[in-house]
Amino acid sequence: MEGNRDEAIKCLSIAQKYKDAGSLPSARKFCQKSINLFSTPAAAKLLESIETAEASGSSSSSAGSGPSTSNGNSQASSSSTETHPSASGAKHRSTGSANGTAGGMGGEKREFTAEQLKVVKRVKACKATEYYEILSVKKDCEEAEIKKAYRKLALALHPDKNGAPGADEAFKMVSKAFQVLSDSQKRAIYDQSGSDPESRSGGMSSRGPGFSASPFGGEGEMSPEDLFNMFFGGGGMAMNRGFGGGPFGGGPVFTASFGPGGFRPTRMRTNMGGAQAQQQGEGAQGRSLLMQLLPLILLIAFSFLSAIPDMFSTSIPDPQYSFAPSTRFNAERQTSGLGIKYHVNEHEFKNHRQIAADIAGGTHRRGSALSRFEGQVEQVYTNSLYGDCQRAVDMRQRRRDAEIGLFGVGTDWEKVKAIEAEKIDSCEELKRLGVIKS
Repeated sequence: MEGNRDEAIKCLSIAQKYKDAGSLPSARKFCQKSINLFSTPAAAKLLESIETAEASGSSSSSAGSGPSTSNGNSQASSSSTETHPSASGAKHRSTGSANGTAGGMGGEKREFTAEQLKVVKRVKACKATEYYEILSVKKDCEEAEIKKAYRKLALALHPDKNGAPGADEAFKMVSKAFQVLSDSQKRAIYDQSGSDPESRSGGMSSRGPGFSASPFGGEGEMSPEDLFNMFFGGGGMAMNRGFGGGPFGGGPVFTASFGPGGFRPTRMRTNMGGAQAQQQGEGAQGRSLLMQLLPLILLIAFSFLSAIPDMFSTSIPDPQYSFAPSTRFNAERQTSGLGIKYHVNEHEFKNHRQIAADIAGGTHRRGSALSRFEGQVEQVYTNSLYGDCQRAVDMRQRRRDAEIGLFGVGTDWEKVKAIEAEKIDSCEELKRLGVIKS
């Protein structure tokens, strides 16, 4: 879809950064997301280059896996691990720590402090679905508090910074808690049931259990590492460089925010200061609010414009009248066209600004207010007579048919002729006025 073009470009940018860093699985993942959102030649070309690089790396590994070279490959792999982050985004360190070390993948040592270990133990002491306890927030807390708690714990538990035993699992628990509580719908389900809203509702539509769908609009799940990268900006780990820029150099990076719709990515430049970023975010929110209110503003504007002619209109309502005299309608008049008699209130009629001027002129000018008024009187009178005439004719026809019966056996034809010869006053009046023919 054309509306997904911007998100597809963002995914493609992150994929390129992962590829440049040597993390081909992550590069393939974001490149595939870009193609799913909006296919572009650049994305297809990048995916092809990633597949070529993976195939080339696999061939090289197979060719050098003999007994005579296994030791050398092991040393090269160890060196590569020291230089680049792994696919999960966690660097492996071999240096000692002031407070302790823990065995990592492949038996390497990872640093941690007593404070980091304490945080890990606190999180792991919570049940997997005690999301509020995991983030150390109250059940009625605001969204800003959830965001602040996640930021603090994610930095403390990220495998690239915390090598304590169980840090990886605690990091996943924090990410899961944030995924649920930052989505208003999932949070409401969780508050009611106290269980994982994903597993309880069968995956919330088409989403699988675990983490919610990717903020880019794709159908794939979002890992804790991807959530961390989107929250703090760019792909990969950016803590050692601060959170204003991506880990791969200049250019735009992506940060994240959440609101009623859940976790959402936003774009900002790396050279933009905190105040400028905040101003840009407020400006975007203002534009979004304006777009939401635009239909209501247009509706009010159209209503006001349509009411303007009535506000400045100088038309005066016609005087009231009746076809029968009464104490109110005490003055009899006769139309100049069909000669129909009608009654008006003398004071009201003579003081009508437009009609009084025509009466003073002594003639019925065509198109004048008096001529138009009497034309309406004649139309109302003749329409009323025509309705009465039609009803009377129908009633007379039913009486005739009833007299004749089904086959006309034993019919008094003299009576039938008398019924047919009956005069109808309203019809006769219309004939006199020339509205209908005799």
